[in-house]
Amino acid sequence: MSKGEPGLQKILYVEDDADIRAIAELALQDVGGFTAALCSSGAEAIEVAPGFQPDLIILDVMMPEMDGPRTLQELRKLEATRDTPAIFMTARIQRTEIDEYLSLGALGVIPKPFDPMTLADDIRRLFTEHA
Repeated sequence: MSKGEPGLQKILYVEDDADIRAIAELALQDVGGFTAALCSSGAEAIEVAPGFQPDLIILDVMMPEMDGPRTLQELRKLEATRDTPAIFMTARIQRTEIDEYLSLGALGVIPKPFDPMTLADDIRRLFTEHA
């Protein structure tokens, strides 16, 4: 159970880079205390999400085949994730792009590379600011 956020326990994390996924897994589960389902593609996230029923979705922006914004649009079509909060992660932090991600309903954007020791706190902050 996460530290003090009753509505934030299960995170669906979507990232195509295996090394970043491994670091995120440690940051989310070991440091953050979350239960995380890690997916390597948008298609995998769409398959996993209904059974996992996440409290939050975190998506890499730039992924092959189906990028983060497109993946979120597809997840919004599923009953299980229609209203699930989302956060994007990207190495390209441009104001116009951030505005685009927010317009898709994201709570915010976390820059990459991220600090594995503070990732959970950053996620909690964005989640509680919009709760």
